Amino acid sequence: MNVPCRFLLPAALLAAASLFSQSSIPEIPFDATSNLRLPEHIYMGEAAGVATNAKGNVLVYTRTGSNATMGASRTFTHGGARLFEFDRNGKFVREIGQGLYGFLFAQSVKVDSRDNIWVVDRGSGMVIKFDPEGHVAMTLGRKPESVADAGRGGGPPGGRGGAAPGGRGAGRGGPGGGAGAGVPGDNFNRPADVAWDASGNIFVADGYGNARVAKFDSAGKFIKSWGSRGPEPGQFDAPLSIAADAQGNVYVADRGNKRIQVFDNNGTFKSQIANVGAPWAICISPGSHQYLYSSNSNDTGSMDDGEIYRMELDGRVLGKFGRAGKLAREFGTVNEIDCRNPNELYVGEITNWRVQKLTLHPSQ
Repeated sequence: MNVPCRFLLPAALLAAASLFSQSSIPEIPFDATSNLRLPEHIYMGEAAGVATNAKGNVLVYTRTGSNATMGASRTFTHGGARLFEFDRNGKFVREIGQGLYGFLFAQSVKVDSRDNIWVVDRGSGMVIKFDPEGHVAMTLGRKPESVADAGRGGGPPGGRGGAAPGGRGAGRGGPGGGAGAGVPGDNFNRPADVAWDASGNIFVADGYGNARVAKFDSAGKFIKSWGSRGPEPGQFDAPLSIAADAQGNVYVADRGNKRIQVFDNNGTFKSQIANVGAPWAICISPGSHQYLYSSNSNDTGSMDDGEIYRMELDGRVLGKFGRAGKLAREFGTVNEIDCRNPNELYVGEITNWRVQKLTLHPSQ
């Protein structure tokens, strides 16, 4: 890949630039609440995914462990991932997909412009689309025949996607373009996140096993993929989160390389943002003025980590807020950010087993 030399800054210069910029970033005042109320004997667990729908309801995809429910004549065992919905006031509304085949190890949940709910499950290697009523409408990927340790390693990558009842199925597709050519279209290996452009094209950050982005059309037909493991522009080391802006550009949180990479709609590298720590979760707000949010969850235990950055789409940092910790207004590994309202965010925390609603009071 031929890359303009301006993007190939030496590591020392990047580090120096990051240290300089950190000292001058303003703190954004904010409030935080955590008011989601589950029914008795149901627990949150690791809140891996959080999203809101058009009504303001909150969807949480969580790692709860295995739960058994006694029926009239037998015991029903649910998987270790569950999808809950709450109203805007935190009252429990329903559980979606209880006992679903593809629910093994929760990774993320997103809601599209038509209020369809998309779940990414790292253990089953699947991306599952639900309609607003909670019926399965499409699947991408395939659950491995055996999983040594769901979501954390082992097991073969997922295989072909399949059509869900009442929905249009995922085509297998050919190999991807560029450096991702060795991986068939929807052979996901511990995928991490999903996003869409205005045309409905689907982008999957594939993620913990495969270091690539896979692109599908709105019907789930594979188009192409790009990326491989490495530090160069267009390569990835743990692409954990993905978002698209109104122009169709694709932003990838490349956590292992401590940067956000920006691509055009066809996967051509455009630029990178390398002054916001180790991006774990990113989100782009809707509307005429879009903002980019990125969580720096380094998992180092340092109180200097854990903050969330608010940026313009070109990477100019407008401010930051929060830090690592267990108190209100502190964060324990933010795995997903919902920014439907740019000044009212929801964050899902893995190590604190909670979702916080953040109300920002920015000066710009």
